Amino acid sequence: MESNHSNWYKEIWSLDIKNMSWVEDTENQVDFIIKTLELKGSERILDLACGYGRHALSFARRGYNVIGVDITKEYVNDATETAKKEMLDAEFILSDIREIRFENEFDVVLNLADGAIGYLENDNENLKIFKVIATALKSGGKHFMDICNAEHAEACFPKRSWAIGENSFSFSEFEWDADKRIMLYGGGGFTYGEIAEYPIPLIGNPTRLYSIDEIAEIFKSNNMEIINSFSDYYGKESSEKNIQLMIYSRKQ
Repeated sequence: MESNHSNWYKEIWSLDIKNMSWVEDTENQVDFIIKTLELKGSERILDLACGYGRHALSFARRGYNVIGVDITKEYVNDATETAKKEMLDAEFILSDIREIRFENEFDVVLNLADGAIGYLENDNENLKIFKVIATALKSGGKHFMDICNAEHAEACFPKRSWAIGENSFSFSEFEWDADKRIMLYGGGGFTYGEIAEYPIPLIGNPTRLYSIDEIAEIFKSNNMEIINSFSDYYGKESSEKNIQLMIYSRKQ
């Protein structure tokens, strides 16, 4: 699989993502986060790389005050329109998440569906996201991320996978550069009832993956600690056997 260029994350997104099968699990994911983080409903939430706001809007519908940040104008406009239409307590900001300046303001920070973690041009740039997370959180504030697991990549890539939803079928292909700890990910999907076209040759989006031990060290340097980790949104224990890695952490 050919690698995309280093700033791919700035330009590949569109609202077509709403049709992907994994979007159907959004409400279950929000339920799990609320239960796992023991949220009360009064917390102020920052959703980094929020996309079109599927998680942020769900939290807002449940009464939370939410701010979402994303680099894609189409996403921010769509989320803002939805929030206004439903009169939700949610604000969406068009920005590179490295450039936001919140300090000790949020009870919860989220990086979901990767949340842009590992997307940036090099390790130094990627580490800036963790600094943003820690700076934005209040003391005792909670963070939840959903990323791909580097230990799984080392053990199981290259691989292909698929997900069958109620409205669409999604497929994915993964390769691994062990020296750079970079995953190449390409994928697509088909909506039921529409004529399927043969996929164009996949271009892999390069993403720096982390193990739970690496995340622990990064958070330690930012005055944060890992509380728990999972392999899915049903509470399965984290393992190299599973590609997903959910980590619940807290600022000290």
